[in-house]
Amino acid sequence: MSPVENPVPLLAGGTKQRLSRDLVLSAALALVDAEGLDALTMRRLGQELGRDPMSLYRYAENRAALLDGVSELVFNELAIVPDDPDWQVQLRRIAHDLRRLALRHPNVVPLLVTRPLSTPLGLRPLGTLRPLEQILALLIDAGFAPADALHVYRAYYGYLYGHILNELQEFVVDPDEHEALLRLGLHRLPAKDFPRLRALAPVLADYDGMAELDEGITILLSGLASRLSLPSCPTGS
Repeated sequence: MSPVENPVPLLAGGTKQRLSRDLVLSAALALVDAEGLDALTMRRLGQELGRDPMSLYRYAENRAALLDGVSELVFNELAIVPDDPDWQVQLRRIAHDLRRLALRHPNVVPLLVTRPLSTPLGLRPLGTLRPLEQILALLIDAGFAPADALHVYRAYYGYLYGHILNELQEFVVDPDEHEALLRLGLHRLPAKDFPRLRALAPVLADYDGMAELDEGITILLSGLASRLSLPSCPTGS
C-alpha cells in the first residue's frame, strides 16, 4: 500500500487545517494517485484526513460526488485561453496538456474517460463541462458551424482519450532486450500471417508518446482545416 503524501496540511503550531471542499478533494485525488480508484471511500478518506468520515458528507454527499469532484479537480488544471484565436495552436497545446495531466494522474484517467457516460450531459459537474463549452466557443469563433464544432470536439477528444489509454498501457515483454522483435514478444507471431506488424518492430519498440500524439494531432488538424476551408455542401450531394 503506497503512502499518501501530506494528506492533511498543518497550520503553524501543528494544528490541522480546517476542512473545506478543496482540501477534501485534494486529499481524495492524492489517495487515488497513490492507490487507485478502488481505495477512495469515505471511511478511508476520513482516515487520511484524520477526521470522522461523517464530517466529509458536508463536502461530498456520497462517493459518486467524490468521484465527480476529483474529475473536476483534474480538469481544472487544463488551461484553455479563450482570447487566443488560433484554434489549431490551442487544440495542439490542449492535447499535450491533457497528456501531461494523464501521465501525472494515471489512476484518474479511467474516471475521466468513463465517468461522464453514467451521467446525463446537463447533470454533470460544471467543471467537467467547461472544456466542452470553451472549445466549442473557440471553434465557432474560428468559423465552424455550431454542429460541426461539436463533431470536431467529439473526434478530437475521442482521439486524445484513445491515445492516452494506449500510451498508459504500453508494455514490453523484456525492456532490457535490444532486439525489437524479442523485446515486444513479436517473435511469437507467425511470420507468414503478420509480416507487416513484425517488420514494424523497431518503430513499435521506439515508442515516443509525445511525438506520437503530435503526429496524430497534425493529421487531425490538417483534415479539420481542409473541412473549414470548403463551402458547405447541400445534404445528399
